[in-house]
Amino acid sequence: MVKYIPVFLLATLLNTLSFAQNYAIPEETERIVFLGNSITYSGKFVAYVDAYLTLRYPERKLEIINLGLPSETVSGLSEPNHADGKFPRPDLRERLQRVLVQLKPDLVIANYGMNDGIYLPFDEERFDQFKAGMDWLHQAVENSGAEITHVTPPIYDEIKGAAYANVLDLYSDWLISRCYTADWRVIDLHFPMKKQLEDLREIDPEFAFAKDGVHPDDAGHFLIAKIILLGLGEQVTEAKTIEELLAPFPNGKQVLDLIEQRQEILKLAWLSKTGHQRPGIPEGLSMEEAEEKVAEINREIQFLVKKTYS
Repeated sequence: MVKYIPVFLLATLLNTLSFAQNYAIPEETERIVFLGNSITYSGKFVAYVDAYLTLRYPERKLEIINLGLPSETVSGLSEPNHADGKFPRPDLRERLQRVLVQLKPDLVIANYGMNDGIYLPFDEERFDQFKAGMDWLHQAVENSGAEITHVTPPIYDEIKGAAYANVLDLYSDWLISRCYTADWRVIDLHFPMKKQLEDLREIDPEFAFAKDGVHPDDAGHFLIAKIILLGLGEQVTEAKTIEELLAPFPNGKQVLDLIEQRQEILKLAWLSKTGHQRPGIPEGLSMEEAEEKVAEINREIQFLVKKTYS
């Protein structure tokens, strides 16, 4: 169960987002690929977004695929002792072209930054490598014919280290500035999430979205999903939990359960097919097997959605 967020704080969140730009998903969009690190790979917020859009727009044939990869960066940086020295952080440059060629997405939603400062205090050279990586990512996606929407990184909890929390503030500021300097589409997750945490800490000083400072719990993933949906123009400001978000749809919870299964099957199958250099990722099904299982799940989802609207 997602933690309850007090009603009066929703107004604060709405005010924080009041100057945000909305980027409605173009009508012709069919395949959306999420890219990111372990927070994306874990899949919760992607499944929440997928479930809401599936239920809200049953006539659209949106296919949402999660290709997040734990430990990944766009900066190409890695600390010498990463994973106790077992392997360096994977660099998105190693796999992006295969992802774009094989999946042919219409829209990429990218969330990087958390790992890119490699958990050290601010350094101008590391910052330059992050900026260069983001510019490269943006251009590579556009060159493929797809559109790209960037999402600023989630917060690093300053209780775990104020210096690195500040690094992500600076990285997020720069990414937001690209809306104005380069006409990028950017959804700001970072600062609304930071404000929400500050407000909740006034009520409960022990509150945390991420016990380790990095990886959000279910409440954090719901907030990420909600902010992304708001950024895509969806009217979801009143929902305080995933249950409330899906409450208008009679079979919402059942559809979410099926979508979480679908997401996991497709994620592992596509990660295996496109390839990567991150040890420890389970081997996915062959695409043929995955598509067979997903087709069966889709039939169940369609049945439930039809019951919702009948």
